[in-house]
Amino acid sequence: MIEVRNLVKRYGDKQAVNDISFTVEKGEILGFLGPNGAGKSTTMNMLTGYISSTSGSIRINGIDILEDPIKAKSNIGYLPEIPPLYVDMTVDGYLNFMYDLKKCKLSRRKHLDEICNLCKITHVRSRLIRNLSKGYKQRVGLAQALINNPPVLILDEPTVGLDPSQIVEIRTLIKKLGKNHTVILSSHILPEIQAVCDRIIIINKGVVSAHGTADEIARSITNQHKMTIRIEGTTHTVDDKQEIVDSLRKLDGIKYVRADMERERGIYDYDVETDGKTDIRRAINTLCREKNWNILMLQLSDLTLEDIFLKITVGDVVPEGAVSRPAPEFDINVQDGELVATEKVSLDKGGDE
Repeated sequence: MIEVRNLVKRYGDKQAVNDISFTVEKGEILGFLGPNGAGKSTTMNMLTGYISSTSGSIRINGIDILEDPIKAKSNIGYLPEIPPLYVDMTVDGYLNFMYDLKKCKLSRRKHLDEICNLCKITHVRSRLIRNLSKGYKQRVGLAQALINNPPVLILDEPTVGLDPSQIVEIRTLIKKLGKNHTVILSSHILPEIQAVCDRIIIINKGVVSAHGTADEIARSITNQHKMTIRIEGTTHTVDDKQEIVDSLRKLDGIKYVRADMERERGIYDYDVETDGKTDIRRAINTLCREKNWNILMLQLSDLTLEDIFLKITVGDVVPEGAVSRPAPEFDINVQDGELVATEKVSLDKGGDE
């Protein structure tokens, strides 16, 4: 349905996109990820025909977007990050305008009624767009993308400005649309990508750095494994926490240790990353027995999508031919709905916070 081959985009001496290729099949939901400046937005703009490529080809439903742009674009429904709304129009007036603009041949009343019901904006159709909340403006933008029932949907940050219940509704809607449409979804909310998408592409420094499911990417970029251990010390003080961190770091096979939140007084969770080659569970059990510490929980976990994204975009996984550098360690927190990574100072086997 979407076929991208050897796509290149240059702005003078700067190469924003460097020879990327990928395909998206009918009925597939593709998550498109990348840090700021990676070439993600440039690629999406080329996919929609908003800008032309320097070289390479894009075929939408078998149609080359440079050779026959009007026909190719007729197969695309696009929701940019800032919806293209005429705020002085009513919702109904705007959707009718878009219906005419797209030269839609479907039954006008029935088609628009179906879209409004699907996006849950029927009760605001008579209102001026400027008077709508940001969440409803986003819904109107999604509705215009669905007019004419295009086989390809390209959605850039579709849940921006929505409240939690609306986010769940839009995610459910996207999953439903994926049964009959090819969907490319761009988002900075990584759990959203993992919850909705069948496959992920991560673009970094203008090239496709990884593609596949989250599990496939994790297996391809690292053999490291993570675990969370809940340990009760003997004195129930901060001194316990530091001694436990220092002792765990000295065990063979452990690459990184960080004390997480205090669950109860003197009982902390410890995030541990291993080399993936050494089974350290017995060594941890022996250490705790010798120190009279109690292990209350030991939970193995694979790399999350956040871990994968950081390793590829700021860590030790780099495209072929790029200059490699050691991977820093990061604390990952959520601020205003976005992931924020704070680098740790490296000490011994992983550094302290």
